[in-house]
Amino acid sequence: MKVTIYTDGAARGNPDGPGGYGTILSYIDSTGVEHIREYSGGYKKTTNNRMELMAAIVGLEALTKPCSVTLYSDSQYVVKAFNEHWLDGWVKKGWKRGKNEPVKNVDLWKRLLAAKNQHDVTFCWVKGHDGHPQNERCDVLATTAADGNNLADDIIVE
Repeated sequence: MKVTIYTDGAARGNPDGPGGYGTILSYIDSTGVEHIREYSGGYKKTTNNRMELMAAIVGLEALTKPCSVTLYSDSQYVVKAFNEHWLDGWVKKGWKRGKNEPVKNVDLWKRLLAAKNQHDVTFCWVKGHDGHPQNERCDVLATTAADGNNLADDIIVE
């Protein structure tokens, strides 16, 4: 099955919030019916990069069977990790970088790696705030999660 995932996280410029992350999964089932599922992370006291990682993780972990996934994100932090082999280098170095400096967010990177390895994932970066429809969809997710302070996990979008 082919799945499209749109993700975004927003720390609102302050790691103490308000902030949130959100993910939309879009897929067509075997009968040709399109399904859209939204997951909103609500308020979190954390940094923007962690928000972005959590958004991607939630989307991938929601898939119960191996899928062909296209994941759209406006976070270069998420996309470059896979397209430029940052993650592979960190794994080989034992999660160190530079002069044995620890890699940040290792807990989330490991979760993302585990989720990614279950699927055929293509990461696509959409430039932030440029009016592109795919980026607008990502932005709406983060804004809704951050402003709505909504911790619902399984919102079906009609």
